[in-house]
Amino acid sequence: MKSVAIIGAGITGLTAAFYLKRKGVSVTVYEASGRVGGVIQSLRKDGYLAEFGPNTLLETSPKIGQLVRDAGLQSRRLDPDPSAEARYVVRYRRPVEMPAKPLGFFTTELFSLKAKLAVLREPFIKPRRDGVEESIAQFVVRRFNQEFLDHAIDALVAGIYAGDPYKLSVTHAFPKLKALEDNYGSMIKGQLLGGRERKKRGEVAKDRAPKFSFDEGLQVLPDVLATQLGDAVKLYTPVTRMLETDDHWTVHTQGVNGESCAKHGAVIFCGTASKLAELKIAYSQRPNVPLELSAFAEIRYPPVASVVLGFRREDVAHSCSGFGMLIPKIEGFKILGTIFSSSLFPNRAPAGHHTLTSYIGGERYPELASLPAEKLYEIVCEDLRVLLGVRGQPTFQHCVFYPHAIPQYNVGYGRFKDLMNVVEAQAPGFFLAGHYRDGVSLSDSILSGINVADRVAGILQPRMDTDKHG
Repeated sequence: MKSVAIIGAGITGLTAAFYLKRKGVSVTVYEASGRVGGVIQSLRKDGYLAEFGPNTLLETSPKIGQLVRDAGLQSRRLDPDPSAEARYVVRYRRPVEMPAKPLGFFTTELFSLKAKLAVLREPFIKPRRDGVEESIAQFVVRRFNQEFLDHAIDALVAGIYAGDPYKLSVTHAFPKLKALEDNYGSMIKGQLLGGRERKKRGEVAKDRAPKFSFDEGLQVLPDVLATQLGDAVKLYTPVTRMLETDDHWTVHTQGVNGESCAKHGAVIFCGTASKLAELKIAYSQRPNVPLELSAFAEIRYPPVASVVLGFRREDVAHSCSGFGMLIPKIEGFKILGTIFSSSLFPNRAPAGHHTLTSYIGGERYPELASLPAEKLYEIVCEDLRVLLGVRGQPTFQHCVFYPHAIPQYNVGYGRFKDLMNVVEAQAPGFFLAGHYRDGVSLSDSILSGINVADRVAGILQPRMDTDKHG
């Protein structure tokens, strides 16, 4: 029986391995580090539960809920507190609640009358049909105005990508926004008319998708998947090179016991784009023509620091009774945004305390992300003092630095996606999946793992049936 090598034990790789195993395909997951989960990290300490990567999982597709059930985690799933729906955007140097309903947009103080009129005018602006790729900034200014970009979209981009709206491609970073203009001629019209089509497909827009976590944080999901995979997960085992022959792949690794190799019928790469660029692949039939992967090193991954602080409730003036706040650059703060973690889910903080998760760095201030922990705590406390009325010293503090946090789908990213297709065509049996290809959210990464498992199984299983009857 042909086995599958999976490079990377982040959520994409673990999901792909989990479903391949359920389909009867033998798998081996090679992970260079000593833990599973990639950017997902949950820490239980001193009565706090800190999340350092994503804080919630969005149920954008029925496949997400199915994974939870298939993994036996339904009883450990936690839905957010219904009272924690409020989201804030900082304006006038304080958090202002975003309107929950469309009509609320016209009474909110987040936007001026000019910006509100720009939204009313948007359905009458002609769509762009010349094929020129725009940044999200160009797209928003063209369809709305500069204020809408500076005070709303810039904050959204920081929250999703830790990115720069003047660099991110609307086509690749926000394809559904671009599709609204392409299909309906307007974002407003598309929002109203496109919901019916999404419902038919069983999909939910990310801003309306149910969000959830688990009793001990999101780390529960990769840990349980890895447990069910058992010895198939090889930690501290980086892949050093691969050799492709007519009927298999030879994967060379450097493990704790030295160098070794194994033969596989297919390989799925689920690491980062920068690691893909370093991967050495050769063909037995064409030893002097290695697969060219170095271009993937050009995909930008800005650094981000995740800073989790705990405070006594009496030391925080703001109620923090919502999801969190996003901060536009124009407001002049150093943090990108803050999630009100203990308001979202129970048992994230001791009784009478708040857990606040803030992010620093990204494309906005990349130089800040690598500062020493004590300096990061100082920066966050100073911003939270102004924004939320925080006083006194934290009762809990911990941070994690991600030197390569989130791939940036900048203008021109299409050439990387085209190259991914070329690579797979040139190397049959070699598959690419993950956040650099199928979207940067946690749900995108899970769906990428599910879909690549289906692709690989669809190719291998007919071969396996042929071998059985051969």
